[in-house]
Amino acid sequence: MSAAHIRNAEIGDLPTIRALYAHHVEHSLGTFEEIAPTLAEMTRRWQSVTDAGLPYLTCEVDGAVVGYCYAGLYRPRHAYRFSVEDSVYVSPDHARRGFGRLLLSALIDRCTLLGYRQMIAVIGDSGNASSIGLHGALGFAKIGSFPSIGFKQNRWVDVMLMQRALGDGDATPPADRDTAAMA
Repeated sequence: MSAAHIRNAEIGDLPTIRALYAHHVEHSLGTFEEIAPTLAEMTRRWQSVTDAGLPYLTCEVDGAVVGYCYAGLYRPRHAYRFSVEDSVYVSPDHARRGFGRLLLSALIDRCTLLGYRQMIAVIGDSGNASSIGLHGALGFAKIGSFPSIGFKQNRWVDVMLMQRALGDGDATPPADRDTAAMA
């Protein structure tokens, strides 16, 4: 494996990130989007994640971004405030070289330091052995699936749910950073 550098994604990375994601939108079942978002939309999404104080990371090899990942809040309701959902995408030219593992490991570490207690993986296509294997190798357990919940590439597609505790998980109460009542 070439030397990889995990760092915060910057606005200048977004054209590459958009192109990488567009490939997955158009050629895989890992995302249920069917039309690749514009650069403006990808910029809005990146801004939303970073404005929320959540990690949005890239993997750089020889000066080029070969993958990215980010965490988003699992759900917007206040009771979910300690749970995040991960998203990881690697360039098809760099798949199966350990870059996804580096990205997801860094994301787990960052989210743990931020005080999150659970990470959820919502994996498009229950036959997505690469993503299921990556998450399993990093301590995620299969917790369920939604059979035939999406229709993409002219077929019904399942979603696999996996979950991993962060830090103390549910063993201790979290340090509540926001006690304000929210909807």
